[in-house]
Amino acid sequence: MGSGADTAAMIDADRDISDETVTVDGNRIHYVTGGTGGPPLVLLHGGIIDAAHISWGELLGPLAEQARIYALDLPGYGTSEMPDGPLSMETHVDAVSSFIDELGIEEPVVAGTSMGGGIAIGLALSYPDRVSQVVALEAFALGSELPNGLLTWLLAKIQVTNYISVALMRRSRGFVERSLDSLTADTNTLSEATVDRVVAEVKRPGAGAAFRKFRASEVTRHGYRTDYSRQVSELTVPVRYIHGTEDDLLPPRWSERAAERTPESDLCLLEECGHLAPLEQTGRVADLICDVL
Repeated sequence: MGSGADTAAMIDADRDISDETVTVDGNRIHYVTGGTGGPPLVLLHGGIIDAAHISWGELLGPLAEQARIYALDLPGYGTSEMPDGPLSMETHVDAVSSFIDELGIEEPVVAGTSMGGGIAIGLALSYPDRVSQVVALEAFALGSELPNGLLTWLLAKIQVTNYISVALMRRSRGFVERSLDSLTADTNTLSEATVDRVVAEVKRPGAGAAFRKFRASEVTRHGYRTDYSRQVSELTVPVRYIHGTEDDLLPPRWSERAAERTPESDLCLLEECGHLAPLEQTGRVADLICDVL
């Protein structure tokens, strides 16, 4: 993708949403912000080929009507700078905490999807004073088992398939569509605008590099390195868990188990929904987030 200024235009030119940057721990972080004077809402995207305007692109407008939104490109994603060293869950949690501190955001609701959902939970565990409530959508880091066992570990170690996938996505819009469809319950749910955003993002120099670093840190021979499934019993803030019943990437049972162990929580299972809930069931997800603001 091009400059950060292009991001807001790709979301909704008619809304008061703007692109900003801030230096966090020595690295430039791009974020999208806007909305009313309502409660602050920090939005965290997923991994692979993602950025704030992809996972949350369909929701930024509706959410900005109810809250002051801050949707950041996590380190190494979108137009945010890639930090030196490993890019682990801990790295992302610390970066989001520093982002909240740097902007002086007071007790936001933090909503994250997939990798971002795990980061939101990790943030509430490590920095409970930074967060008023968490909304975790099909969250990573609520279990350790790999979806394809040792094959997942092997692919994470050699990384060849990710390079090939990125190359194919750069050459073929059809391959982008099929890749996204594989994560959904209904292949007709994703908008053309969402596909356009992924097509633009995958052409950005360095696309996929942050996810490769993340997998190198988080995927081990024995499972995912970060697993908050037992630590959630120590959470001191409310958590709303949301999960698609047809999610084949991160199993719904992870969120079900976490909800049972979290002292103050509720669980919303979305029927006929895969791994991309904010994009598959945009209206329902908007309602579930706004309900906790």
